[in-house]
Amino acid sequence: MSTPQRQVRAVHDADTITVYQAYPPAIADAAVGAGRFVPPFKRERMTWVKPSFCWMMYRCGWATKRDQERVLAVRMSRTGFERALGMAALSHFDRSLYDDAAAWSVQASRSPVRVQWDPERSPTGVALGHRSLQVGIGGAAVDAYVDEWVVGFEDITDQIRVWRAELDAGGAPVLPAEKPYPLPPEVAARIGAERIAADG
Repeated sequence: MSTPQRQVRAVHDADTITVYQAYPPAIADAAVGAGRFVPPFKRERMTWVKPSFCWMMYRCGWATKRDQERVLAVRMSRTGFERALGMAALSHFDRSLYDDAAAWSVQASRSPVRVQWDPERSPTGVALGHRSLQVGIGGAAVDAYVDEWVVGFEDITDQIRVWRAELDAGGAPVLPAEKPYPLPPEVAARIGAERIAADG
């Protein structure tokens, strides 16, 4: 069975979903020390979260790119994740979701959250035939993310280095096991995701 073109896949349980963020050491150290996002993390900037581990590794070069040397696995409440998507607009006009560019522009101007669907990646960075969700949280939604939606996080940079070494040696590291995430129908429709049945 083929993977749907637009489907959220993530590590999740009954209450939380894991998303990934890459930061410079100063932001990661401060956050890990405080147990929450604190300065130099900037609430006034849009913060992007990624449910796909492999897409995060593609984006940050397995924690080697400048200002992305530390990777946090962030556990968000499912309620918060779905609230964020429920107020989102796509980053670019998509005629399959909006009547016209003007309708998209209106929604985008009113939405503090952006979503985009980029090609999913294999562990080695090869583009796959289906898409992966990226979520940009901005405006007042950043406060909700930091103060309400984040349940906890873990710095997984050391584990990433182990996995990358296994990959470079020709091995097949056991990466985070992601599975389809069952979005509420109205949320799936808003972001153009293909619906899946709710899990038990």
